[in-house]
Amino acid sequence: MAMKKTSGMWKAACAVLAFGAIGAAVLPLHAPAQQSVPPAAPASAAKAPQQQNPPQAQNPAQATTPIHARVELVNVPLTALNKHGLPVIDMNQDEFQVFEDGVEQKITHFERETSTPLRVGLILDTSNSARRQLSYEKDAAREFVYQILRDGGTKNEIFLQTFDSSSSVIKDFTNDPDVLHDKIDSLKSGGGKALYDAIYAACRDKMAKSGQPEDVRRILVVLSDGLDVQSQHTLDQAVSMARMTETMVYTVGTATYGYSNPGDKLLENLSTETGGYPSYPLRETPGTDLETGYLSHGQIGDTSQNKGLGAETGRFSAERLVNIAETLELIGRNLDEQYTIGYKPIRDDLDGTYRSIKVVTSRHGVTLRWKPGYFATTLANE
Repeated sequence: MAMKKTSGMWKAACAVLAFGAIGAAVLPLHAPAQQSVPPAAPASAAKAPQQQNPPQAQNPAQATTPIHARVELVNVPLTALNKHGLPVIDMNQDEFQVFEDGVEQKITHFERETSTPLRVGLILDTSNSARRQLSYEKDAAREFVYQILRDGGTKNEIFLQTFDSSSSVIKDFTNDPDVLHDKIDSLKSGGGKALYDAIYAACRDKMAKSGQPEDVRRILVVLSDGLDVQSQHTLDQAVSMARMTETMVYTVGTATYGYSNPGDKLLENLSTETGGYPSYPLRETPGTDLETGYLSHGQIGDTSQNKGLGAETGRFSAERLVNIAETLELIGRNLDEQYTIGYKPIRDDLDGTYRSIKVVTSRHGVTLRWKPGYFATTLANE
């Protein structure tokens, strides 16, 4: 009699555990935060052995009913810039159209100067080739940290990562700018250069675990000359991982002014393929426009070419290196003034395919940058 009772209890526990495992495996990829309910199956499974009576047999029809996971919401952070590269912050929902795989989608959510928290990975090149400009990069990084975190008064968080022959997370996600400040101060240069591995690891190990994609904006800001000689991963693999984790990559080129640098094109590809943009503060004096050369602060004539400061021979000049800080400041401002567009996709099944996104505007003279797409899979939520 005791043996029969123990066997019944064991079967009941297995049934409860199996049902809980099915429920946990089909959580939707883009379910709104207010609708996500954490699975409670483990708690009920733990109590199963205490039941005195075995549960009633389950209806066979109910047991075989398929459970379909759906994409409930896709959020698209986007930046609108005028011809001088400055944010355009007065646009309305009816000025935008969004397409997924070429099919127009109905916009169900629109937010100007979005309050969606930022999850930023700040990645600095600490290889031997970065030795001479590292002190300027550190100064710029400190200012950027304070700009994004505002003395800890926001929900934004930043993690600090460096790379040379390998990559290292110096400080995990935090909203304490003083802690990051101290970590940045301690950075030293040395070693080889594995840029793609650093980006791949940052997206896989940090961004993929930074919160639901609809609840945060995932951003990497990378300071590098774009050259890579030691990575185990390719550029395409780094881009693919950034897309899979819905991470937008902003690159800041640090190659010596006056030299042709093949890494600049690689930085451009890395940024444009992920929805960010490349900046080259040492190539030309950017003023407030990082891409068209729009000048400000009286930077004209000989000053704009750094005459007499050795720029033509490839030597670094203090004046040009200060532009790194201006570049990071503008990136921070653009992130502060982003829009968020949300839609429920017409094709809402989680089939593991990549869905391309395109956003257009009816306003002339405005350039848009947005998250280029997403994978319809649960990986980005893990």
